[in-house]
Amino acid sequence: MNGGLAPHHPRTALEGAAKQALETGRTRLLVTGALFSLAFVAIGLRLADVTIVKPAGEPKLAAAKRTPAFAAGRADIVDRNGVLLATSLNTASLYANPHQVLDAREAAAKLARALPGIAAAEVLGKLTSDRSFVWIKRHLTPKQQYAVNTAGIPGLYFQREERRIYPQGRVLAHVLGFAGTDGTGLAGIEKSFDDVLRSGNSPLRLSLDSRVQHVLHQELEAVVTRFRAEGAAGMVMDANTGEIVAMVSLPDFDPNLPSAIPQKAAFNRSTLGVYEMGSTFKIFSTAMALDAGTTGMKRGYDASKPIRIARFIISDFHAKNRWLSVPEIFIYSSNIGAVKMALDLGTQRQQEYLRRFGLMTPATIELPEVGAPLIPSPWREINTMTISYGHGIAVTPVQVAQATAAVVNGGVLPHATLLASLKDEPPKGKRILKEQTSRDMRRLMRLVVSEGTGGKAEAKGYVVGGKTGTAEKTGGAGYRAKALVSSFAGAFPINDPRYIVLVIVDEPHGNARSMGYATGGWVAAPVVSNVVRRAAPLLGVTPQDEDSPEITRALHLDLPSAKRKPTSRGRRPGEQVASY
Repeated sequence: MNGGLAPHHPRTALEGAAKQALETGRTRLLVTGALFSLAFVAIGLRLADVTIVKPAGEPKLAAAKRTPAFAAGRADIVDRNGVLLATSLNTASLYANPHQVLDAREAAAKLARALPGIAAAEVLGKLTSDRSFVWIKRHLTPKQQYAVNTAGIPGLYFQREERRIYPQGRVLAHVLGFAGTDGTGLAGIEKSFDDVLRSGNSPLRLSLDSRVQHVLHQELEAVVTRFRAEGAAGMVMDANTGEIVAMVSLPDFDPNLPSAIPQKAAFNRSTLGVYEMGSTFKIFSTAMALDAGTTGMKRGYDASKPIRIARFIISDFHAKNRWLSVPEIFIYSSNIGAVKMALDLGTQRQQEYLRRFGLMTPATIELPEVGAPLIPSPWREINTMTISYGHGIAVTPVQVAQATAAVVNGGVLPHATLLASLKDEPPKGKRILKEQTSRDMRRLMRLVVSEGTGGKAEAKGYVVGGKTGTAEKTGGAGYRAKALVSSFAGAFPINDPRYIVLVIVDEPHGNARSMGYATGGWVAAPVVSNVVRRAAPLLGVTPQDEDSPEITRALHLDLPSAKRKPTSRGRRPGEQVASY
């Protein structure tokens, strides 16, 4: 009897079948697991492709628009105190592949409802084009993006972009300029420093103080409204470093809406506009004559009669009809006296001093919008005469502010700049006047406010000094008597100048409050007063006792007697002296 199992016993066959079934199941599980693994790998690779390599649904055309510099993010712009002036926010822009849109008319209607500001007909035209890529709307808000998503329209995609935002709005429009939808700077600081900003490094720090900028902007808006003016320009500049603390041009625009900027509003009057400044220019005419030694503080000229040449007449607006000392010529803004000082100085020296003042070449400020001065060619004697009182030469406001700084700060011409200086960095500049000339001019500019045509620029405790100016604008056939440029160029505190304040109002119209006048003393001087009173505390300038011995000594000036006879050459025998 055999104790072992037969080779083909049913139990042996059963175990073999079970073992084969297990092997088959294991094989199927391995195959199934491998398939699942491959599927997960494929999904993972696609997910990585979608989220890391390129945005979902973005065609190569859209992706190509994102340059490496733009992808890095545009750097912020801040003021001297770190206040944010310009920044970039991530946004979604909507585009479509018209070939994938099933019902273009229905899609256009839905998009017009979801996106305010776009017309259904315009969208329909895009969705029925033969192109495979069309922009529908750039820089959507999150709410708009949600509305488009919920509309469930096939063939629509979102491109991730950056939108430039200007938190201060219109207040800094002309200085900052704006960037386009592709992140390229198109005007102002945005254009001048486009490469720097596109690098995405640390913020660009400007010399502006946004608080003072708001003050200046408000005051200029008020004067434009009050006198129904065409526009205005103004700035506050550090008298020693040339740093521009505030700069405004009106009319202005909202840089957050670059596509809606009117051409007239885009014009920067502060740096691009050139103006005949009128009597404000006597700051420079008087300073150069004193500096050259062709006249002196105790000398004077006969201003009893207008000057005539050919068909032109030069007269004084508030004529004293007598001999005037040099201080009186400046205080009472005598055109006749200024002309005679200029003739004693001579054309060649006048031109040389104007070059020193930076009034013969464009300003080197960091903006692309910079105007070139208009100077006479040929430069005749009559040009020398009219330039002495601010006609016949046109310059930009920033040039005037820079040159005024040199007159009052001790005679050193600073470089006007919109960039903040480093801490403890010594002022840079070139000496163009003697220190004594600067001291004399500070005394004269104070007298204009305390006793002369600039009385309305007074700001108690801040010792304002300056000069008024009123010039007729040129027209097709000469000067337009009713079209004025009214200005005031001042400094405070004038005994130890720290800041220049310049205000220019373009074509103001007199009102009842100004007794019909639209001159610099009535229009621009009060603006300077308001700006100084409001901005000085923000700039750390404390009020002073204007009657203190220190200030009295620094600004004291003995005016020669009005009855005194001329001590200068005055009018030379046989000369022809006149102009308009």
